[in-house]
Amino acid sequence: MAMNLNKVQIIGNMTRDPELRTTTGGHNVTSFSVATSRRWKDKTSGEQKEHTEFHNVVAWGRLSDIVSQYLHKGSKVYVEGRLQTRSWEDQTGAKKYRTEIVAENIIMLDRAGSVPGAKAAEPTAPAPRAPAEEEINVEDIPF
Repeated sequence: MAMNLNKVQIIGNMTRDPELRTTTGGHNVTSFSVATSRRWKDKTSGEQKEHTEFHNVVAWGRLSDIVSQYLHKGSKVYVEGRLQTRSWEDQTGAKKYRTEIVAENIIMLDRAGSVPGAKAAEPTAPAPRAPAEEEINVEDIPF
């Protein structure tokens, strides 16, 4: 029997303020980006190296509301979710792809007081699964 797992966990800083949208079906969706950095020492030169990765994240429903209300550019967050790739055709007819993390849990990691109304490391409610599982029109999710 084959076993599958699609699970992502990242800790990083938000690179822009979250963008809250409502789909034509009335579902709230918030998109944002998180940067994670990796540091290592180069074995040949001995110098410190760093690489930053940028992750596109989407949150649905109640989780979307919490993100748009309490988080902002620079916020440190833990994001747990799954990878999803969607495709669409741009205005010229070229096929485009975007892989993003569909958030299932987000924990605010900023110190109490640095995010208005938030407590340090306050876990948020898990996202309801219904909207993310439906067929979603790509035009409904502007990025």
